[in-house]
Amino acid sequence: MSWREIYESRKCTADEAVKLIKSNDNVILGHCICEPTGLVDAMVANYENYENVTVAHMVSLGKGEYTKPELKKHFRWEGFFCGGGTRKAVEEGHGDIIPVYFQDVPRWIRNGLLEYDVCMVMVSPPNEAGYCSMGVESGYTYQAVKSAKIVLAQVNKNMPRTFGDTFFHVSEFDRFVEMDMPLVESKPPVIGEAEKAIGKYCASLIEDGATLQLGIGAIPDAVLSELKDKKHLGIHSEMIADGVVDLVEAGVIDCSEKTLHNGKMIVTFLMGTKRLYEFADNNPMLELKPVDYVNDPAVIAKNNKMVSINSALQVDFMGQVVACSIGTRQFSGVGGQVDFVRGAAMAEDGKGVSIIAMPSVTVKKDGTVISKIRPYIDHGAAVTTNRYDVDYIVTEYGIARMKGKNLKERARALIDIAHPDVREELKEEFEKRFNVAW
Repeated sequence: MSWREIYESRKCTADEAVKLIKSNDNVILGHCICEPTGLVDAMVANYENYENVTVAHMVSLGKGEYTKPELKKHFRWEGFFCGGGTRKAVEEGHGDIIPVYFQDVPRWIRNGLLEYDVCMVMVSPPNEAGYCSMGVESGYTYQAVKSAKIVLAQVNKNMPRTFGDTFFHVSEFDRFVEMDMPLVESKPPVIGEAEKAIGKYCASLIEDGATLQLGIGAIPDAVLSELKDKKHLGIHSEMIADGVVDLVEAGVIDCSEKTLHNGKMIVTFLMGTKRLYEFADNNPMLELKPVDYVNDPAVIAKNNKMVSINSALQVDFMGQVVACSIGTRQFSGVGGQVDFVRGAAMAEDGKGVSIIAMPSVTVKKDGTVISKIRPYIDHGAAVTTNRYDVDYIVTEYGIARMKGKNLKERARALIDIAHPDVREELKEEFEKRFNVAW
C-alpha cells in the first residue's frame, strides 16, 4: 500500500477520531503550539462518552476546557507544568502536577514510568515521501508519538516543516483529521524600564561567540535587544521566540563559533508569532531535537561559552531560587531551568555562565509591592534551583554572584541589588538571621 493510500484510508472527521478515546484512557497532547486544538475541542464536546480520562501535557496555550469543574467526572488533568488553563484545576483538587525535569519526560515515557493510551498532535500535510512534520515541537511529543498505543493527528497546512527530529511517516498515525487553522501565537511582551536595565546587565556577562539559552517573556526579549553589538552568537536552547529572528537577520546570531552543531540553532520547541513560524519553515539553520537530548546537561556542556538565562519568582538570602510556586500554590513547573544551570556550570571550556534574572519586586493588583529578594522563601514554596547550583542573580539594580561566596556574603550581595525601598528592612533581617551587624 502506498503512503497516499494509507493516508486516505485513515482520514476522518475530528468527531470520528476522538471516538477512539475510551473511558479510563490516559491521553497526552502535543506540547505547546503542537497541541491539536481542533481535536481537543472535539474530545471535550464528546465528554458524555468518557469517564475518568486523564489529560496530560506540559505548556498549553489552549482553552483547557477539560479542566472545568463540571467535567471532573469525565476528565482529569495531570501534567508537568501549570499554566493559566490548569492552575485552578490543581487548586480545586481535580488536577495534579507531576514534578519532573523537562528532559526526563521522554525518558519516563520510553521506560513506561508514564504510559499513554492516546497521543494527539498537530502536524503538517505529508511531503512527497509521505512524512508529516510536527514543525514547532520535538520535546517530549516525539517520544509520545513513538510510544502511545493510538496516535491521532490534526493535519494543518499552517504547520511549518522543520529540520531535525520532527518527521513521522503517515504509517505511524492511526487517524488524520484535516483542519486548517492559524497556529496559536504568543505575542511579544511589553519591555519596561526594569527589564531594559536587566537586559543591559545580562548582556554585560555575554561574550562574543557565546551560545545562548533563553526563555520567553520581557526579560529574554530585553536581553536580546542588548546584544546587537555582539558577534557570532549561537543558540542551544529549550525554546526560542521572535526575538531570536531579529538577531539572525542582523547577522549577530550565526552559530559560526559553536562547538556543538556548528552553524545550527538547536532547540526543542518554538513559541512565538507567525513571523517565527515562517522563519522556521524549511530553514536548514534551525534543528529541533527531543528535550532529553537538548536539555541534557552533559550535552549542554559541550557548548563553549554557554550562557543560560532564566527567571524566578523569589530568591532567599542563601541563593535558593523559587521559580514554579507561590507559597503552596503551584504556578508553573521546573521546565529546563535546572538542566541549563547545571549544563552551563559543566561547560568544558570553563566559561559557562548561568543567570537568574528578575525584577526586584512584584506589584500585586491592589498595589502592594513585594520584594523578590527575601530572607526566607515563603512557607510551602518549592525550590527550583538550589543554593549549590545558583550562579548569577540579576535585577534592575545590578548583578550578584553567588558562587564562591559564603552565606553572609551572598545575603549582602543580594540586598545590594534589592529594591532601594526594602533594603533597610532586609538589612535588619540580615542582622537577625546571622547575628552580626550589617
